[in-house]
Amino acid sequence: MTGPHGEQSWNREDFITIDPKKLFIIENYFCDEAGNKDPAMPCMHWKNRFYKTQEGTKVEVEITFAETADLEKIIEMGFEAGFTAGLENPDELLEK
Repeated sequence: MTGPHGEQSWNREDFITIDPKKLFIIENYFCDEAGNKDPAMPCMHWKNRFYKTQEGTKVEVEITFAETADLEKIIEMGFEAGFTAGLENPDELLEK
């Protein structure tokens, strides 16, 4: 990831479960360039589900943390704004 001032950070996603067209579960964490976990940073557990609807596909994302302090740290780092911005990306891609 590259921040607004050019700073770089790395993250890694380990896939735990993949059920095509239905869901995938991953563990996401910060790491170095080689993929080694940063023990000072929290791990996020993501469950992403996909549901067919009359309008298309509904995506449900559930993110959990081992401790409340881990969630608070991620929010302080700007996760909410970054995640929200990322949700706009599929719309931009589909318009092209």
